[in-house]
Amino acid sequence: MFALRCEKIFDGEVWLQDHAVLVQGGNISALLSGNAIPTQVQTQVLGDGYLVPGFVDLQVNGGGGLMLNSAPEMATVECMARAHRGRGTTALLPTVISDRRAVYAAAVEAVVAAREAGHPGILGLHIEGPFFAPARRGAHRKEMIRQISYGDIAWLCEQARRLPLLLTLAPECCSSEHIRQLSAAGIRVCAGHSEASFAQVQSALRAGLSGFTHLYNAMSPLTAREPGMVGAALADENSWVGIIADGHHVHAASLKVAHRAKAAGRLYLVSDAMATVGAGEAAFEIYGESICERDGRLVNREGNLAGSAIGLADAVRYCHREVGLPLAECLRMASLYPASFLGLQHSLGRLAAGVPANLTWLDDELQVRQTWLAGDTRNHPPNP
Repeated sequence: MFALRCEKIFDGEVWLQDHAVLVQGGNISALLSGNAIPTQVQTQVLGDGYLVPGFVDLQVNGGGGLMLNSAPEMATVECMARAHRGRGTTALLPTVISDRRAVYAAAVEAVVAAREAGHPGILGLHIEGPFFAPARRGAHRKEMIRQISYGDIAWLCEQARRLPLLLTLAPECCSSEHIRQLSAAGIRVCAGHSEASFAQVQSALRAGLSGFTHLYNAMSPLTAREPGMVGAALADENSWVGIIADGHHVHAASLKVAHRAKAAGRLYLVSDAMATVGAGEAAFEIYGESICERDGRLVNREGNLAGSAIGLADAVRYCHREVGLPLAECLRMASLYPASFLGLQHSLGRLAAGVPANLTWLDDELQVRQTWLAGDTRNHPPNP
């Protein structure tokens, strides 16, 4: 048992002043006022900053110099998780983008192996593609994009019995029955990389579509007479919306509009991070193509944005400083809200007795000082 004492602790809902988190056996056993810590308990006093729930990232393509698509192995999953610990993330969905079935199958095996090895931060797998509108493919390889088939449905439903899955697809590239089958199998189906009309998205929502991937990017826009996918995402009260807050994918004013328009608690932050996060190199390869970082933007040879170079701590800082959202709300967008989308709000995204001790310590500048995963600081990258 040990205690972490901090002047400012955010429990996922409210701020606590001069409190301590008591940790035992990997779980939080209590939240106590600072002067109520038992004398026999070893206490670490965090001198400044904020102790908050560990972040939950539902879209992580790479990190630590590796991409899941390029090396779909357990070692890659572990490397990505470690790299994102340095950005405050203690739980994530490794993400595999549009590719061949063999790559998807290998990614499934890699994530299953990591979970069976007892890695508590690997929540499942996000499959982004390949059932997209070609015109909205972004940096996804053109020859990988295709229509969904009943064979794909059967394979995905079979994998969903082995691990939690989130699937991003374009609703116009499949039928409502396809979405209904996927959703019934327990897969969280999100819409993205799509030209779908407002009516098509509405039909998909009725069939079981539950979320939207990187709002505004690679989707039909909101206009006066056709609300498109953006309008459908913002108008729907029950669905969940991920957004990339890096200052490149979405303008700060557009992010503020989305936060005001979307139902409370349904807009969450994702990194859409690539291999450069937590790595020494500002470039990497995928599909045999070099992706380079230019002024904080990752772009392919066509000049298209190709994921981001941020982690969730960077997104929290941006939302608080540039967008002007309250810090508590930014922290919930990076922890409680994505956890709630996965139905894990009782164990992730909050600090309370009985939940895993997944914690992030931020300094006064909102830079990550340390993380704890199930009470353990191991695998946190050393501070620069």
